Amino acid sequence: MSRQTSLPSRSGSRGSGSPKKPKKQKRTVYWLRRFMMLVLVILIGIAGYLGYLYKQSKDALQAATADAEPGLVVPADQSVSVKPVGILLLGVDSRKETSTLNTDVMMVAALNPKTKKVTIVSIPRDSKIELDGYKSRKANAYYAKFRYNAIHEQKLDVKAAEKQAKQDLAKMLGKYFGINISYTATINFKGFSDVVDALGGVEVDVDMDMRYVDKADGTDISLTKGRHKLNGDEALDFVRYRKSNDNTNMSNDLDRNKRQSEVIGAITDKMKSFSGVTKLAGVIGAVGSNMRMDMPSSEVENLLKTYFRTDRSDIEFVPLEGSWRSPYIRVSDKSLQAASAALQAKLAD
Repeated sequence: MSRQTSLPSRSGSRGSGSPKKPKKQKRTVYWLRRFMMLVLVILIGIAGYLGYLYKQSKDALQAATADAEPGLVVPADQSVSVKPVGILLLGVDSRKETSTLNTDVMMVAALNPKTKKVTIVSIPRDSKIELDGYKSRKANAYYAKFRYNAIHEQKLDVKAAEKQAKQDLAKMLGKYFGINISYTATINFKGFSDVVDALGGVEVDVDMDMRYVDKADGTDISLTKGRHKLNGDEALDFVRYRKSNDNTNMSNDLDRNKRQSEVIGAITDKMKSFSGVTKLAGVIGAVGSNMRMDMPSSEVENLLKTYFRTDRSDIEFVPLEGSWRSPYIRVSDKSLQAASAALQAKLAD
C-alpha cells in the first residue's frame, strides 16, 4: 500500500484537524492576552511598590519609635493585637517662632482589639487640671514643665528629658481618668500638615469665617464658612483657630476639639480609600519624620494590622466639657466622669 506524500492545498481543509478560528475569535484571544499581560504588569508594579513601601515603613518606624525602650519585647499575650491599650496623643507646638513646647492638642485614646473600636477623649488645652499630688495648671503646660524639671532637677539631656516628660504626663493623665496609659505619641505641627498634604487634602465643614494674623509666629489664617477641601496648612489653621484679630467670630477650646475630631475622622476615611492607599508612602514618610512614640516598632506593626479596617464610625469621640472662667476651662465633674467611664469601658477585656 503506497504512502500518501502530497500535502493539502493552503486554501483547503486540514483533513481531520481543527477548523481555522474565525477572525473575530482571533481578535478576542489577542486582546484577552494583551489584557492579561497588562494585569500582570500592574501586579508586578504593585508588588514592587509594596516592597518599596515596606522598606520605607521600616525606616520610618525606626525613626518614629526612637523613644521606645531598646530591646523591649512585648509578650504575645500582652500585645496590642490581643489586649486593649491606652495611648496618649500629643500635638506639640515646637515651632522656632514660639519656643513654647505647649501641647496644644491632647487626646487619650483607648483601643480594643476584640471589637476593633476606639474611644478618643479630647482635652481642651486650657482645662484646669486639679489632681492630688500635682500643682494645678493649664493642661497644655504640663509637658513643658515636666521637661524643664527633667533637665534642671534630674539633670537629664534634652532627648532623655523629653522622653521622661511624656511618661510623666501619661502617668498624670492616667490617674486623672482612672486608667493605665501604656504608650505616648507626639507629633509636631509640621507632621500634621504633611500627613494631610500626603493624602491630597481633606474635606471638612468650616463652621465659621476664620481670619487671624500673627506676624510674631507667622500665623495667617484665612478660611470661609462652608464645605471645603483643605490642604495641610489650612487644616492646621482650621483646628488651631480661636478668634479673629478684632475679637469677632470667637471660638474656644471646645470648638477646637470638635474640629480636631472632624479632621481626624476625615484623615481616617481618606486613609481607607483607594486614593489614600496609593499615597501611603508619603504618609509614612511624614509620620516618620515628625512623630515620636515610645511603643516598640513591632507593636506599631501589630497596631496597624489590627486596626487597619477601622473607619470613622468605629471611633467614639468624647470631648471634655465645662465652663470658661478666665483663664481656664473648668471641666465639669459630670463630663470628667463620662469620659473616664468611656475610656475604662473600652479598656475592659
